[in-house]
Amino acid sequence: MFEAFFRYDFLQNAAMTGILIGLVAPLLGVFIVVRRLSLIADALSHITLTGIAASLLLEKKVSGINDLNPVFLGMAFSVLGAVLIEWIRKLYKNYEELAIPIILSGGIGLGVLLISLADGFNTDLFSYLFGSVAAVSRSNMWTVLFITCIVIIIVFLFYKELFVLSFDEEHATVSGVKGKWIHLLFILMVALVIASSMQVVGILLVSALMTLPVASALRITKSFKQTIVLSVLFGEISVIVGLVSAYHLGVPPGGTIVMIAILILILTTALKKVSIQFFWTKRRA
Repeated sequence: MFEAFFRYDFLQNAAMTGILIGLVAPLLGVFIVVRRLSLIADALSHITLTGIAASLLLEKKVSGINDLNPVFLGMAFSVLGAVLIEWIRKLYKNYEELAIPIILSGGIGLGVLLISLADGFNTDLFSYLFGSVAAVSRSNMWTVLFITCIVIIIVFLFYKELFVLSFDEEHATVSGVKGKWIHLLFILMVALVIASSMQVVGILLVSALMTLPVASALRITKSFKQTIVLSVLFGEISVIVGLVSAYHLGVPPGGTIVMIAILILILTTALKKVSIQFFWTKRRA
């Protein structure tokens, strides 16, 4: 694969894009998991699928639209979904969690209708569902790089606010933190990362890359910053090993990346269990 990496541009695009996603997805995933919003990634990924289906439908039904990149329309739908989630959360102040299943269900329903209008599944849509190394273009890579830089800058500038909001939203509001705007900014970042990740990981599996590395890190870390560092490390391992495995096996990279992340979760869980047993054995001795 390493010889082919220097020979083929699409492998370079996929590898660089995957490395960037392995960094930024778990980074946001830590805040998502701590805030108990893990399902928000699934909701936005299905809205992104609706945008992709709408783009493919336009290409088929409207003459003259052949160069429309489905990624950008998917991003637009994902951002729209994020805004709608915030709007619905305000409508149901005592039942804010209802916003996620409402958007999730709406995304699935509208996506199915658009897919059927576009004459069902095709090769392009299948690659967006499960990821495809060959589908990642150089423009997609630059887009992901731009989004990654923006996310890192925002997380660095608003780290304290995001940290406080993640653990105690009421205390953050009392302390003067503009919780609504920070949360909207955060959910918009999540929407953009999900939409930009779909060509490598796949829309149906992108939420796993935001949560599984975090779940693994939580098993063996003792602080929030340690969780961030290990989550990013596990995310990068999952992406790199998954891409290499997908290349040699000739399968979509999304599935292999997720299975590597699952394997890391199993190993960290076993390590935690062994360490606990060793501690109690040593204490009794």
